[in-house]
Amino acid sequence: MVRILFLLPFLLSIPCQAQNSSWTPPPAIEIEKLIGTNNSLAAEKIRKSWGQKGLETGKQRWIEKTTLLVGILSETPVVIESTDGKKIGNLTQLDEKGLHAFAKTMPNGTAFDYVLKNADGKVIGGNSVKIEYYPYPEDSFEKEGMPKGKLHAHRWTDSKIYPNTEREFLVYIPDQYDGSEPAALMVFQDGLRHADKKSSGGLRAPIVFDNLIAAGKMPVTIGIFINPGRLPNQPEGSKPRNRSVEYDSLGDTYVTFLLEEIIPFVEKTHALKLSDDPGQWAIAGGSSGCACAWTAAWERPDKFGKVLGWVGTFVDIRGANAYPSLVRKTERKPIRAALLGEENDLDNRFGNWPLANRQMETALEFADYDYRYWWGPGFHGSRHAAVMLPEMLTWLWAK
Repeated sequence: MVRILFLLPFLLSIPCQAQNSSWTPPPAIEIEKLIGTNNSLAAEKIRKSWGQKGLETGKQRWIEKTTLLVGILSETPVVIESTDGKKIGNLTQLDEKGLHAFAKTMPNGTAFDYVLKNADGKVIGGNSVKIEYYPYPEDSFEKEGMPKGKLHAHRWTDSKIYPNTEREFLVYIPDQYDGSEPAALMVFQDGLRHADKKSSGGLRAPIVFDNLIAAGKMPVTIGIFINPGRLPNQPEGSKPRNRSVEYDSLGDTYVTFLLEEIIPFVEKTHALKLSDDPGQWAIAGGSSGCACAWTAAWERPDKFGKVLGWVGTFVDIRGANAYPSLVRKTERKPIRAALLGEENDLDNRFGNWPLANRQMETALEFADYDYRYWWGPGFHGSRHAAVMLPEMLTWLWAK
């Protein structure tokens, strides 16, 4: 049982606005080096990206890895301040047309709201900043010549357990599966986005599965990537409204839904032979999906013996805040858990996510669970989990 603190660089450059496919972001890292040494070239690169109208808004900022770039047009000097009044720095005037810019590499996990003020103290712009950048490991990229599993799309509209819901899910079948031996199983909540191979900041789970299965770091594993239920009157593209009911609720309803509806359908439709060893069945998710995964294993450890989760919502939404206490007071269950928390996670009326995960961690240690917690300086989301997925899966399937 080991707790590891990862202070990695973060995952994605963060845009300040929606951009079309032809838009090119300003090279913030390069511009930081140019300011003060070649201001005219820095100005040229900034104007090429944001243009006159964009720079007039006072909202333009870009984050490349951990370097923040801010640009604005002003007739007088400009300072950047956090909204609590702390001065962050002075913007540098780069050309005679009033282009001012600020560029600075900042620590991981930095987050603040800021305003831009001119020489008269008038607020002329502002925005928010979250520094998150994690580089993907090699097992998150497709490798030439590597066997690749196939994804099969399904839609579930006839649930007896969650009536009047519909949902999409994908079934991943590895190239190595031939039916001669029972396969392992892993279910991902919020599944379609975690199965997206092209996501610039997502888990890319099928790619990771391909690489780890080929390397012998996880067994031949069937993956079910399932979305939460949508209600019939929901607008197309809106968030599934049944998600909290399914994911945040305690009890065995959701795991029963998987065991009685989804998994039998998958087995029959694809003529699969699944292992009956709970140590070969895993369930995964982030946020409320993490609470859901833990609840499924907690209720049916005879089926799901492994849990993978990140930024777990072990707070008071529908009762998952009870788990640290339940883990301490209940006879240890045969669950192996790979979990990840973030130091700058949410803090709102439902609870404090970092504190809730610390409480879960210490409860698992107290009750002598087979677990490992990773920690990072990030925020609520899947960015850290995405780059840690190969390592977390390797540990989870190691025994």
